Amino acid sequence: MNERSAFARWSFRLALLAAVVGVLAVLGHRLGVMDFRLAIFGLMGSTLIGLAAALSGVAGIAITLMGRKGGTVFAAAGLVLGLVVAVPVLLAAQAGSAVPRIHDISTDLQDPPKFVAVRALRTPQHNSLEREEPGNLGELQQAGYPDLGPALIERHPGQVFEEALALVKERGWEVVAVSVENGTIEATDTTALMGFKDDVVIRVREEAGKALVDMRSASRVGQSDLGTNAKRIEAFLSDLKNAG
Repeated sequence: MNERSAFARWSFRLALLAAVVGVLAVLGHRLGVMDFRLAIFGLMGSTLIGLAAALSGVAGIAITLMGRKGGTVFAAAGLVLGLVVAVPVLLAAQAGSAVPRIHDISTDLQDPPKFVAVRALRTPQHNSLEREEPGNLGELQQAGYPDLGPALIERHPGQVFEEALALVKERGWEVVAVSVENGTIEATDTTALMGFKDDVVIRVREEAGKALVDMRSASRVGQSDLGTNAKRIEAFLSDLKNAG
């Protein structure tokens, strides 16, 4: 049997290292023992290692196909595992580069729904909920999401409020506060992979016998949300329109 290619060996080793670094970054942040900046740095590191593993795997496969060395299985495994680690992070980064670097999205830029109960859950280390502080949130949002706006639903506001609350619970968001008097629902959504917490407030008001629904979604950490908050709002309001 031919000696195993060094590229094949290193491809598999680097791929395993990339997977370990990525898992540690995710678990470290989710368990609260790692700051989100360090976790992001860890994911970036695992991505670079994963790409190195994939390139080594390609070289290893090429060498084995020429019959000079063995180790095709190791090279292929390193290639696949390296891509599995690297590609999701690269796709997220690509998506983030196409949207504004903002973390607070509202369907009403003139009178954004206000967080009340959620403020008690935030610390000074979290992003501010004062939209005026960054200075250009509204301009950036209009440039990046020009079509994002409130939903006018042809149903009774009280009915739409109950449907919105049911939809929040159905999505598994943590309900923080419900104010029937103010027509507001405050909740927290936790992202699936990294466990980032984004706070949401939904406001239902009456307008000409219909329900005018505004929504605001704000990330607790990070300058950019990679488009997550806008997608959350668009998906929720679309489902709410169809709830009746």
